[in-house]
Amino acid sequence: MDPAKLAKLQASVRIGIGKGTPRRKVKKVHKSAGTDDKKLQTALKKLSVQPIQAIEEVNMFKEDGNVIHFAAPKVHAAVPANTFAIYGRGEDKELTELVPGILNQLGPDSLASLRKLAESYQSLQKKEGEEAGDKNEDSDDDDIPELVQGTDFESKPDASKSEEKSEEKAEEKAEEKAEEKAEEKAEEKVEA
Repeated sequence: MDPAKLAKLQASVRIGIGKGTPRRKVKKVHKSAGTDDKKLQTALKKLSVQPIQAIEEVNMFKEDGNVIHFAAPKVHAAVPANTFAIYGRGEDKELTELVPGILNQLGPDSLASLRKLAESYQSLQKKEGEEAGDKNEDSDDDDIPELVQGTDFESKPDASKSEEKSEEKAEEKAEEKAEEKAEEKAEEKVEA
């Protein structure tokens, strides 16, 4: 190995500057998620949970109108302890995405609660829309106005004067057309 590279590596390992400083110790990072999962598993074993088969999906409805959707989860239950454990990857989805697939699974009692949930969701959307509208109105005041082309605000004629001018222009155009027709007829007579 190259002595320059070796010196560089040794310098990067030292905590401070100089020869007498101790080398850095490698700190091991303990994974707490694994220990939490093990603790959870042991607590569930104490409750004697049993796996429940043939569950294709789980939907958990949140207060803000979103749904936590689990596709093909593992479900364990301890019915006497009123404890259910759901394992799997959960996705945050909006209620509107899942409604078509959920409707055929619901009974008459659930439909009433779904209607209430939909109404609360709509009212929440309206409130958010109004807040966004208020913000947009405030921001419109701060924006630079758009440029208007071809207007002269200082020498703007009165409406009656502009009507007279437009009538005069229309009469001039009519006279020009009449003259052109007369010239065309005269040329046709000359040719004939």
